[in-house]
Amino acid sequence: MSPLEIWTYSIVGLTFAIYIGIAIWARAGSTSEFYVAGGGVHPVANGMATAADWMSAASFISMAGMIAFGGYGGSVFLMGWTGGYVLLALLLAPYLRKFGKFTVPEFIGDRYYANSARVVAVICLILASVTYVIGQMTGIGVAFGRFLGISYEMGIVAGMGIVAVYAILGGMKGITYTQIAQYVVLIFAYTIPAIFISLNLTGNPIPQLGLGSEYAPDGVASGMSLLEKLDQVVTDLGFKEYTTQVMGSTLNMFVYTLSLMIGTAGLPHVIIRFFTVPKVADARYSAGWALVFIAILYTTAPAVGAMARLNLMDTIQIGPVGEESSNLAYDERPDWFKRWETTGLLKYEDKNGDGLIQYYDDKNAEFAAKAEGFGWKGNEMVTVNNDIMVLANPEIAKLPDWVIALVVAGGLAAALSTAAGLLLAISSAISHDLLKGVFMPHITEKKELMAGRLSMIGAIVLAGYLGMNPPGFAAGTVAIAFGLAASSIFPALMLGIFAKRMNKEGAISGMVAGITVTLLYVFQHKGILFIPGTEFLMPDMGMGENWFFGISPNAFGAIGALVNFMVALLVSALTAPPPEHIQHLVEDVRIPRGAGVATGH
Repeated sequence: MSPLEIWTYSIVGLTFAIYIGIAIWARAGSTSEFYVAGGGVHPVANGMATAADWMSAASFISMAGMIAFGGYGGSVFLMGWTGGYVLLALLLAPYLRKFGKFTVPEFIGDRYYANSARVVAVICLILASVTYVIGQMTGIGVAFGRFLGISYEMGIVAGMGIVAVYAILGGMKGITYTQIAQYVVLIFAYTIPAIFISLNLTGNPIPQLGLGSEYAPDGVASGMSLLEKLDQVVTDLGFKEYTTQVMGSTLNMFVYTLSLMIGTAGLPHVIIRFFTVPKVADARYSAGWALVFIAILYTTAPAVGAMARLNLMDTIQIGPVGEESSNLAYDERPDWFKRWETTGLLKYEDKNGDGLIQYYDDKNAEFAAKAEGFGWKGNEMVTVNNDIMVLANPEIAKLPDWVIALVVAGGLAAALSTAAGLLLAISSAISHDLLKGVFMPHITEKKELMAGRLSMIGAIVLAGYLGMNPPGFAAGTVAIAFGLAASSIFPALMLGIFAKRMNKEGAISGMVAGITVTLLYVFQHKGILFIPGTEFLMPDMGMGENWFFGISPNAFGAIGALVNFMVALLVSALTAPPPEHIQHLVEDVRIPRGAGVATGH
C-alpha cells in the first residue's frame, strides 16, 4: 500500500468513525426529532449544518472546475447559489418556521386546504430531490473509485452504508450534528490546499487575495498578476480570455443565475433546515450564519479554479507555443496524469504521432490554422473533465500526501452531507406527507417513526441504483434539480405566503404547469446537453440548436417559474377565493412575532 493510500484510508476512516459515533449519540426517539431535530438546534449550529447540507459534491468538486474552464462565466454558480440564501432569509425561512410544520408539502397542503395540493408538492419534491441526489452518488463513486482503489459501484455502496447508519438512526437530529462535523472536514479540506497553492504561485497565503496578487511561482516575480498570466496562457493556445469568458449569451447567464437563486430557495432539503430552530427569529439568523459559513468556501472557489487551470496548462505546455520543445512528452507525463487517466476523466490521443501532448482550442479557426503550421493535428487532450480540478489540483501542485487525502475526505463529506439531507426530505415526504397526511391520518407516532426509517431505507436504495444507472435527462448534472425546484415549489411557497387570494386551484395548476414545461424543455434538448457519465455541472458554453432565446436547459427553471406564477394567478382569479380562515392564516403567518402559532387546523 502506497503512502497516499495509507493517508487516505486513515483520514477517511477517521471521519467515517466520527459520523457513526455522532449517529449513535444522536438517535431520534420521536417524530419531532426525526423530522426537525426536536426544533431545538442553535441558529449558529444550524447555520453550519445548513452550509454542509448545501455545499454538495457540486459545490466542492464541480464548481471550481466550472470556474476553471468557464472563467468569468462560472460566476453564475457563485451568484445564484448565494443569492438564493438571501431570498430564503428574507422571503421564506421566518414565515415557514412560524407556520410550525415539519415539511414543505405539509405547508402547501395546509395553506391550500387540499390533500391534492400536498400530493402534487410531494411529487415535485421527489423529482427535484432524486435528480439532485444522483449527482451526490456520482461524486461519492468517483472519489472512492479514484483514491481508495475500489470500483465506482462499490464506492456508491460504501457511501450508501455510511448515510444509512446516521440518517436512519438519527433522522434530522443525527443528520444535523453529523453535518456540523462534515462542514469542519470539508472546509479544512478545501481551504488548506488552496492556501498551499496560493503560497506557491503568489506568495500570499490567503487564496482570495492571491487571486488578485502578482504571479510569482516559487518566489520569482513575473511582473504580472496571476489573472493576467492566466489570460496570457489560455489565449496563447486559442482559448477564450479567462476573465471575460461568458456562458452562452448574456441573457442565458442572467436566466441561469435567476434559476439557481430561486431553485436554491425552493429546494426542500434546504428549507426544512429552518424548521429545526426554536424561534422564528432564529430561522433568519440561521440563514445569515449559513451565508457566512458558505462564503468561506465560495470566496475560495474562484482562486482554486483559476490556480488549478494555470497549473494544468503549465504542466502540459512547458514552453512557448509552436516551439519543438513546447509540449510535454506523453511518456514523461507526471504520475498524477497517469492516475487520472485510469478513471477515464482524463484522456489523451496522439493524433500526429510525435509523442508530445498538444493541448489547444482546435475549434478556434484562427489558432487551428497556426497549429497546423506547427504540425499539430488537433487537440490531443480529448477529455479533460471539469470535475478532476479540485481533486487533482493538490497532486498537480505536488502537495503532501496528507493534503491530498484530506481533499478526498472533504469531497466525501460534501457529497454525504447533501445526500443525507435530500434523502431525509424524500423519506419525510413519503412517511409524513403521504402516509400520515393522506392515507393513514390516525397512525401512531411510533408507527410513523418506523415508517420514516423504512422510507429512508427505500430512498437510499433508490439513490444508489440511480447513481449507478443515471437516467439520461439527469445524468451528469445537478443544475436540473434547481430548475425543477424553481419551476414548481418556489412559486407555490411565495404565493402561499404573500398572496392571500391564491387558492388551491391556482397553486396546483401553477405547480403542474411549471414543472411540466421545464421537464419537456429538458427532455427535448437532452441530446444536445446531456452525456451520461460526464460531469455534475454541464458547462453550457455553446449555443444549442433551437434553444428558446438561447436559454440552456440547465437555466430553464426560471422560465418554468414564470409560467407557474402566470398560470397560478390566472386560474386563481377565475375561480373562487380560498376560505376566510385560510386568508386569516396567511395574514397571521406574516405577522413578525411568535413561533409556530399560525396553523391551518
